[in-house]
Amino acid sequence: MKTRNVTTLALLVGSLIAAPAFNAYAGKFASTGGPPTQGQLGNVVINPYDIAPLAAVIDLGGKRLLDAKVTVRGKGKDGRAISYDVERKNILTHNGIPVFGLYANHMNVVDVTYTLEESGKQVSETYKVQTQPIFTKALDGMQRPYPEMEVKTVKKGFEDRLYLVNASHRGTESKSMTWALGGAANWNSFPSYNFVTDTQGEVRWYLNSLMFNGDEKLAHRGVLMGWHQMENGDMIIAKGQSYMRYDLLGRKVFERRLPRGYIDQSHEIIRTERDTYMIRVAKKNYVRPDGKLVNTVRDHIIEVDEYGKLVEEWDLNMILDPTRSSLITVLDSSAVCLNIDMDKMGQKVELEPDAPFGDEIGIGTGRNWAHVNSIAYDASDDSIILSLRHQGTVKIGRDKEVKWILSAPEGWRNGFEDKVLTPVDSKGRKLNCEAGVCEDTDFDWSWTQHTAWLSGRGTLTVFDNGDGRGLDQPAMPSMKYSRGVEYKINEKDMTVEQVWEYGKERGYEWYSAVTSSIKYHADTETMVMFSGSAGLFNRPEVSTPWITEVSAGQDKDVKVEMKMWHVSPSMAAYRALVIDPDKAF
Repeated sequence: MKTRNVTTLALLVGSLIAAPAFNAYAGKFASTGGPPTQGQLGNVVINPYDIAPLAAVIDLGGKRLLDAKVTVRGKGKDGRAISYDVERKNILTHNGIPVFGLYANHMNVVDVTYTLEESGKQVSETYKVQTQPIFTKALDGMQRPYPEMEVKTVKKGFEDRLYLVNASHRGTESKSMTWALGGAANWNSFPSYNFVTDTQGEVRWYLNSLMFNGDEKLAHRGVLMGWHQMENGDMIIAKGQSYMRYDLLGRKVFERRLPRGYIDQSHEIIRTERDTYMIRVAKKNYVRPDGKLVNTVRDHIIEVDEYGKLVEEWDLNMILDPTRSSLITVLDSSAVCLNIDMDKMGQKVELEPDAPFGDEIGIGTGRNWAHVNSIAYDASDDSIILSLRHQGTVKIGRDKEVKWILSAPEGWRNGFEDKVLTPVDSKGRKLNCEAGVCEDTDFDWSWTQHTAWLSGRGTLTVFDNGDGRGLDQPAMPSMKYSRGVEYKINEKDMTVEQVWEYGKERGYEWYSAVTSSIKYHADTETMVMFSGSAGLFNRPEVSTPWITEVSAGQDKDVKVEMKMWHVSPSMAAYRALVIDPDKAF
């Protein structure tokens, strides 16, 4: 036995001595047994971080680069090329040239130009990258494997637009788990569809949600929501019991659990000018004024610093009136955000004083009385603007004092009535508004709204979903409509003027009972709107959300419009936003 070991050791030492020096292979990855390289760099690593199958990295292969430029050629005669410059820091971060915007199930052609650090020589090469088909989870009732985009309009100058769509599908086990004291742990989506579409309707990036979702563990449950692209190109997202930050290649910057005592994140996370994150959450083990212990539902905002430490909390149960029911009692109970129940279509919400606590629309702490779905931070006075689907839009200071309320005045009491903004015309004259209706004017409040965000041009943009409009339900559901709307608020005079709207003319086809978004883009002077649950009630047909980008002027010229065909009937999408690869690389 000892002789055999010595012989084996001698053979091993001999083989190591005979082996060539390691640095003799620097920059020649093919010599290590991998596939042959296509150029002077290393191999192409597709889906380098396992969650973004249409991204890749061209490995440095031992080279040092100063910069690079990437162009993913368009597919076919009319395909949209995606081009962007790559800074040195991003080459170093990925140890290679990042490639974004590949087509699925296609032999992609990628042109790269890079500058070698040692010689300063510029090199141009072409790489071919074969990708796999889009992979997701198959579910009963699906009519297509993945959402499809139907292009309606693309005006000159907008051909290169890229939109990220945040959509989802209710899982078969959505309600298999919940908190003992209520809350929204049962709010679960599996799978989710988070993808980037070009203006040809082609998917150019998608997130493998199977790496994020699951029904069995509480930490894996939830809905990927609140997507925002930061100035450095990273994406911030929140889901269930965690919040996270990733780049477009799928590299995880961080993924953190919510601070202890807070649960059930959904809808919104933003990064502020204070280098903090504001997140819409709920509170665990909350003691109501009557002494009952509950988990709250969508009614807390927390602020955490860049290290995850809690900075501030806004408890809306203490700041606002959780018993106000003026809007809640006129809502269509069949659709409350992603909680869809077609059997309740057309039925108004009925409030029961002894209703169970949990993710049910109702009044009082422990029920879905607020439903905060967006946050905006106003750095000018260190305050936040919140969209409460079941109440209105509210601005609150860091001192927890309400600054103003953008809502029909009915039901606001105990001093809140003095905070409701007064509608005026362009000359500052008060409008005649009663019972949620303003006569002889285009002005209207926003109803069950989403994305109350500052535009950057002195206004507030809101997606006015329109359920409960005028504190009533219309005679026919087909009479409903949604709008993108822009308001100008005078905080000194406590007035509000409506300065722009779009969507009323589109009627029921463009109506979204839930979800949706609007954002102003200064570089193009356009409003990007997403009517995220259009066609929700068109069973047995699938839902048909709309991406609509229009001029922010009074001509309201449609620059881009695409119709999305969801995978199943009665499924909503949440938001859509413009993605800029130049920020990311």
